[in-house]
This record gives sequence, C-alpha cells and structure tokens, in this order.
Amino acid sequence: MYLMKDITRDGNPVLRKQAKPVQFPLSDEDRQLGEKMMQYLEISQDEEQCKKYHLRAGVGLAAPQVGVSKLMAAILTPPEEEGQESPFKAIIVNPVIVSNSVQQAALSVGEGCLSVDKDIPGYVPRSDRITVEYQDLDGEKHRVRLKHYPAIIAQHEIDHLHGTLFYDHINKQDPFAKEDNEIFIE
Repeated sequence: MYLMKDITRDGNPVLRKQAKPVQFPLSDEDRQLGEKMMQYLEISQDEEQCKKYHLRAGVGLAAPQVGVSKLMAAILTPPEEEGQESPFKAIIVNPVIVSNSVQQAALSVGEGCLSVDKDIPGYVPRSDRITVEYQDLDGEKHRVRLKHYPAIIAQHEIDHLHGTLFYDHINKQDPFAKEDNEIFIE
C-alpha cells in the first residue's frame, strides 16, 4: 500500500519526464502498480482510513507520482451523493485524449496535487469534455467520454504522464483570469 512518504514530490525530475508506454501482457510489477494506485485512492477517500494512515485524499494518482515513469494512472471520481457509484473509476494504461471540447472549464477552487505540497491559487483552464482511449490492466481497449469534474481529473492525471503539472496551466500574470465562455465547476 502506498503512503504519503511514497508520493514523489514536486522538484523530482520524474514528474517532468515523458512517461514510457506500458507493454502488454502486463508484468506482475505493472499490475501491482495499477492496483496499488487505485488502493491509495480508495483508502484516501474513506475518512477513517485516511486519518488512520495519515493520507491526503486523492481522486487521481499517476505512475510518475510514485516514481515510475510509465503511462499509467488511477482515477476514482467520488460519487456526487452518498450511496451512488463513482461516475468514473478506472486504471488507465497508455491513455490518449482523442478529442476535446472547445468549451473550457475550471474548478472554482482551483486544483491541488498529491505531489505539490503548497497551495498554488489560480484557475486551471481545461476542456470541459474529452474522449479518452486507454487500456485496462488486462489490455482491453476502452473509449470513454468524460465531462465536467471527471474530465478535469483525467486531464490532470494524463498531464502527469507527459511531464506537466497543474500550475503550468495557470495564467502567471492573472491567476484568476476567466476565459471567454469558461464554466466553473464547484
């Protein structure tokens, strides 16, 4: 199980590298990587477990964030209401965004990251809707359309696989500048 001490922090060169494609069939090591990333998210979203293990809650975790430069990430979007299922839960391997909307969106509170310990205020403009193609741990191909919060999470994690951090998208001159027609997600 990953703990906060296992999370690679900003400044480590692995976070700025282009990750390498994952080969199939998966090695046991790669399968465990994906499973442990998802396990972190599941435990971190459980309030009691999160406190017990001193974790920071997360909705996504990319392989470079645990020191592995491979094209793999786990995403666990919390349900909108208690008792509902996650709108998007997947371990995405070799993901590619194949289309995106012109409509921009940003989280109204800005973004955070398990690898970035300080608060960096500002809006992070992203596409409101995306289509992602990826493989699961068994090598099966998937194509999903995501919008709003799940789309933002997926873009944040896929950015990690290409050496980009969320604050790279923030307008340096005016961090809270609003783009034309940009929508804000609570």
